[in-house]
Amino acid sequence: MNKNKAEIASLLKKRSLLKQDVYEKSAHCYGEFRKVIENEIERLTKEINNPRVRLKLQTNGDFETHAYVGSDVLVFNMHTNVFTQPNNSSIWKDSYFEKNPEKGYFGIINIYNFLAESFLQKRMNDPGYLLCRILVNIDGRFIIEGKGELGYLYRNIRNNIFDQATMKVIFDQAVKYAAEFDLYTPTYESASVVNVMQIKSVTSAQKLKTGKRLGFRFKNELK
Repeated sequence: MNKNKAEIASLLKKRSLLKQDVYEKSAHCYGEFRKVIENEIERLTKEINNPRVRLKLQTNGDFETHAYVGSDVLVFNMHTNVFTQPNNSSIWKDSYFEKNPEKGYFGIINIYNFLAESFLQKRMNDPGYLLCRILVNIDGRFIIEGKGELGYLYRNIRNNIFDQATMKVIFDQAVKYAAEFDLYTPTYESASVVNVMQIKSVTSAQKLKTGKRLGFRFKNELK
């Protein structure tokens, strides 16, 4: 019985400290990422030099950053919990994780795309879409789950160090996707029925639900 209690105490201590270490590494990486985003917004502002192109940065607490880029806003959000992968995940077949299971615990940084006007006009019903999520482990190495180039450029975690150079590439790719991801006119059928509340508020804040179509145009879609 005492042996069992000792094992439980040891497991609890080990797992708790591991998760705290992963969280601290992820929070540090997110802080560096926020600095990179700020620098890139400043660079784009100088390079474009046109006040009609919306470029600005806003923060909402320690773990949410809004980068306004033209007609879009990219939301960079860090989850405050630490996660691991299911036992049947393919990552456990990689010797990197097999030999060191603790490296399979991750902090998560999500990148979402919304229409800028959805935020500015407070259209709470407008959808946003997850571009990708970045899984950062205790070593500051990462993998990305997402579509397009971000989904296949960073599959080998051994080579993926979440440093400032990589952060710039990820930010640039996210901006590129958002800029190329055009808003389609809603079908007549979907826009033909509105309720009284919607029509009363449409003139003040354009409350009719607006969002980009789900998904992006990748190379295989352009063939």
